[in-house]
Amino acid sequence: MPTGVALRDVRQQLFDAAERILLRDGPSALTSRAVTDEAGVAKGVLHKHFADFDGFLADFVLDRFQQTATGDLPELVGVGSVAENVTNALTALFSSVALAIVPLVTFRDELRTRLRETWPAGIPVLTDGAIMLGEYLAAEQRLGRVDAYADPETLGAMLIGTAHLRFADRSAGPPTPEAVRTIVDSVLR
Repeated sequence: MPTGVALRDVRQQLFDAAERILLRDGPSALTSRAVTDEAGVAKGVLHKHFADFDGFLADFVLDRFQQTATGDLPELVGVGSVAENVTNALTALFSSVALAIVPLVTFRDELRTRLRETWPAGIPVLTDGAIMLGEYLAAEQRLGRVDAYADPETLGAMLIGTAHLRFADRSAGPPTPEAVRTIVDSVLR
């Protein structure tokens, strides 16, 4: 990459390159050199925009979580089927780069440390997914669409944990929509 060439949306360009590497080659392949090579920019570009590589990775995780969050669930309260809404949210969350982010965070101690500034506990993506599902289920419970004796927070954590186990099995491939719905139906019962 020639020097002095203006780059547009360089952060996004670097994040997109990191996502491609992460999905294609896994967390161990994610290095600053790999990211800049994939993005087609000079290595110094990454360090011009981020203090260091772990700072880049922390911002990458936060950016990708914002893009993959199950954030439309609040808009679905009282609309359609609770089980269908949860099934779709889980499928969207785990069909995204979110599933690949979990081992990345697990793999890098310094990244986990930096993310603790935003996420005080748990694994980013999984923790926030469980919270969002719990909040959605609590709202549905107030409408009488979820059992009054259920604990929405626990249900959210159970749904995230169970779905993660099913989606994380790379050898079997992702579960079918019917399999995800079976998980949801079982947990909500």
